[in-house]
Amino acid sequence: MKRICVFCGSSEGRRPAYREAAEFLGRHLAERGVEIVYGGGNVGLMGVLADACLGAGGSVIGVIPEALVGLEVGGRAVDHANLTRMEVVDSMHTRKARMAALSDGFIALPGGFGTFEELCEVLTWAQLGFHTKPVGLLNVAGFFDPLLAMYDRAVEEGFLRPQNRAMALTATDSPTLLAAMTEYEAEPVTKWLTKRSEL
Repeated sequence: MKRICVFCGSSEGRRPAYREAAEFLGRHLAERGVEIVYGGGNVGLMGVLADACLGAGGSVIGVIPEALVGLEVGGRAVDHANLTRMEVVDSMHTRKARMAALSDGFIALPGGFGTFEELCEVLTWAQLGFHTKPVGLLNVAGFFDPLLAMYDRAVEEGFLRPQNRAMALTATDSPTLLAAMTEYEAEPVTKWLTKRSEL
């Protein structure tokens, strides 16, 4: 994997472990020569991740909607001015599509609605066969435990197939997660999707 898209919060959260995990991931990807693609933010875990990667000599591509450029949160610019490359797009929808197109895999760090939505969308795209890229959750301090339990509940209740649930790779540390993502092989979607013409 040459590029990994990272979804994460525009806040740092209450636990120091979240910031530490973002810093470690940024440095670790830089050391491995893996370029980061992310939402272009300079605040929260987004800023921590980008700064750590850049500080370790890595490369970071930001993709941000035009509506967020020039805004500030708590006196700090929302958009990151020191990235390797910043792409400004017309909407949130275009942003997500562009981030996905640029990336060979996806990692979710702790975050809020935006992180959950981005994560679930790329998992849905994988389920439908729109991509075969690995999707990983860095489960820092058990942050994603409730979400993973919901995925398991969806399997139990017949809303999610076990093989699709398995697409959500999970680990508590970056090296283990990246190893799982490197070894990941997508199951052919044709095993459960059939064209009408084939019925």
